[in-house]
Amino acid sequence: MEGKKETRQFKTEVQQLLNLIINSLYSHREIFLRELISNASDAIDKLRFESQTNPKLIEGDSELKIRIEADKATRCLKIVDNGIGMTYDEVEENIGTIAKSGTSAFMKALEKNKSESALAPELIGQFGVGFYSSFMVADQISLTTKSAGTGQATRWESCGDGSYTIEEISDAPRGTCIELRLKDAEDEQDFVDEWTVRQTVKKHSDFVNYPIVMEVEKTEPIPENERLKDTDGKPIGEETRTVRKDETLNSMKAIWARNKKDVSEEEYKDFYAHLSHDWNPALCQLHVKLEGTTEYSALLFVPSKAPFDLMNPDQKHGVHLYSKRVFIMENCTALMPEYLAFIKGVVDAPDLNLNISREILQQDRLVTNIRRNLVKKIFELLAGLETEKYEEFYKEFGHVLKLGVHTDFENKDKIASLLRYETTTSEGKMVSLDTYVGNMKPDQKEIFYITGENISTLKGSPHLEQLKERGYEVLLMTDPVDEWVVRSLTEYQDKKLKSAETGDLDEVDADKTETEKFTDFFKYVKESLGDKIKDVKASSRLTDSISCLSGEDSGMSAYMEKILRASGQEAPDTKRVLELNVSHPVVQKMKTLFKTDQKNPVLSNYCEILLDIAVIAEGGKIENPATFSKTMGELMAKAMEI
Repeated sequence: MEGKKETRQFKTEVQQLLNLIINSLYSHREIFLRELISNASDAIDKLRFESQTNPKLIEGDSELKIRIEADKATRCLKIVDNGIGMTYDEVEENIGTIAKSGTSAFMKALEKNKSESALAPELIGQFGVGFYSSFMVADQISLTTKSAGTGQATRWESCGDGSYTIEEISDAPRGTCIELRLKDAEDEQDFVDEWTVRQTVKKHSDFVNYPIVMEVEKTEPIPENERLKDTDGKPIGEETRTVRKDETLNSMKAIWARNKKDVSEEEYKDFYAHLSHDWNPALCQLHVKLEGTTEYSALLFVPSKAPFDLMNPDQKHGVHLYSKRVFIMENCTALMPEYLAFIKGVVDAPDLNLNISREILQQDRLVTNIRRNLVKKIFELLAGLETEKYEEFYKEFGHVLKLGVHTDFENKDKIASLLRYETTTSEGKMVSLDTYVGNMKPDQKEIFYITGENISTLKGSPHLEQLKERGYEVLLMTDPVDEWVVRSLTEYQDKKLKSAETGDLDEVDADKTETEKFTDFFKYVKESLGDKIKDVKASSRLTDSISCLSGEDSGMSAYMEKILRASGQEAPDTKRVLELNVSHPVVQKMKTLFKTDQKNPVLSNYCEILLDIAVIAEGGKIENPATFSKTMGELMAKAMEI
């Protein structure tokens, strides 16, 4: 008995995506087959896992496989699996709306990168919209699916013209069948051609863990008892005949279980593409097999490009867990910490219970040991990369790696050794903390750093003047995550990390004898500015600038306050210290004017300017820009009077 049937319209951004795929990706058409086979493999993986606790799901159809059917007469291509299948609601959610495929982010990425035809294949895998790549080769797509353990099936159809139909049907086997009505072939790649399908599967899907079966044309010997015979009983006529038989197109080799010496770079590349749906090659891979108390095989990849949802809290982990080549779960969070969630690959632990639940898995000692070993191996892999390759990695994933300093106490120092920063003396190059420590002056006891929004502002910060004069290198930190890094990483190689804008710079302390002469003047400035500042003192930081603001050692930096407020969080109203350069002519003359004419109203205006200059110098916003502009204009006019 047939059920409900609905015709619906695609959302605007979905239609834009389909138009792009249909019209722009002609040079990479073969990826559609890779994507559909990978989806089918995932569906069988899920069924196989569910059947460990519910064997009835595969009763009557336990030979798990993917079938490809090509009909040249009708130009139809089918990809059929007997996996987990989908319900009506799941079809609507996963196929009908592309709601979970990151469509908006996909379109924004394309808008940002104008070369659509070159970039889009990479994004198809990266943004999870691989199903729709079928419209590159098909005028119409029909998807029929039945969820394991249910009686109702669903059919979805679309011509990619802005609408689709979805209906309940009763007659369908378990799993999913995708039928493509192919366009006329525009080049040598005709996907109803046996050779084209065979070569595409071999290239992109050879490592799929289930048989990819197709009925192909074969030549075979005619059995002697079936051949024609002459009067003497001897076989005569044709010795061979052409038949059509099922053939498995893929090797189904568990590449992670093989010796890495026997695996070529091309095989690694193909397996990564199958596993990750990423058009870009991986940056590097880690292939290990450990035997002993803890046994496991692992093949992990570091992507060359960050996914669009890298910083999304709901981002999926990239490691799949197997036991004796039997799939247990995808996106296994127990095997990789959050700051390495971008790592993709497979871990096969033969001693795991196939029925293990996610809750038990989190507490499993074997899994904990595997995770610890893998994280260590990944650190070693990254540390061993050539400089150029590591810089490529750090550009894409450095800001995520930094999160580990704050969240992984056990590996804090190892992660810190992988961090890279531009400094006041590195001339635009990124340096490690090890390099920084090696460059420290003999009399330098601390690792100096400063945080802020951009490099140019930090390089010109007045907070660095004394440090620069003494030849001390300063780390320039412009990533918001760095604020959490320095709160967790208080020292490195027995050298304390010291902010250039908080606390006293003990190594370059101001001349106390000289500053005592300014005590009364500082008191006046403090009273004039009121509760806008915490205190006024002589600066140990400045050599050329007039003023700057500093905080307490344990206090929050100005940049941290800015980050919190920008994210809608409450930031404490921290009062900071106004530091004045007592050697500066302006401060000297203000002090003289204070002694001779303390009630002169211009003094209080100048105090406000000193504070405004300090705020502007660190990239902040002053309280009254109009007053500042007017006062500065008057001062400039007086300075130019002849």
